[in-house]
Amino acid sequence: MKMTEQQHNERKKEIMEKCFECYAENGLTGTGIKALAEACGCTKANLYSYFRNLDELITESTAYCMTKVEDEFMQKAPTDPKDVMRFIEEVPYWTAREHGKKYRLMYQIYTHPKYIEYGKKFFEEVNERYTEYAKQLEPKIGIPYTTITPLIFIFVRASVHYAMFGDEYYLKSQMEVLKQGVALFTDKYRSQYLRGGNDK
Repeated sequence: MKMTEQQHNERKKEIMEKCFECYAENGLTGTGIKALAEACGCTKANLYSYFRNLDELITESTAYCMTKVEDEFMQKAPTDPKDVMRFIEEVPYWTAREHGKKYRLMYQIYTHPKYIEYGKKFFEEVNERYTEYAKQLEPKIGIPYTTITPLIFIFVRASVHYAMFGDEYYLKSQMEVLKQGVALFTDKYRSQYLRGGNDK
């Protein structure tokens, strides 16, 4: 029985997730097509019916799976100003626990000469997505998205660094500066709101 387009797309997503997990567990160079097919419960020929070659499988799986990680990350985003500190304190450890291997794999792939152009494209899209996340956060925490966006970059960079290397000193120093910055900006924009003005 022939798959519908929707079934094909859903199966492709499932394959990308399983392949990415397999690479994350066993390493990029230590994982062959046979291991990927076994992880997906299909034949090698079946894998190639979804991707033209192994490079396409790697690049598409990386982009898809890491965008999903981003979405999970932002689902934990603060819902009001008081929730910001909880987010800053909890999420880096959650990121390391749940996604450390995935981040290590992503950087292994996107810094490889063969895939670096895919990495550039992915991070250009990350810039756009984080700006959109910041716009969604603006009414919740009362800070303009133009100020929130660079704070998100600092936070994510520190969280990913910790997820990859477990560097507690780097994480805590970055988080302390971030907390102070958020507190200052929150006070600044709350004061402006109470005065009904936009003075800087």
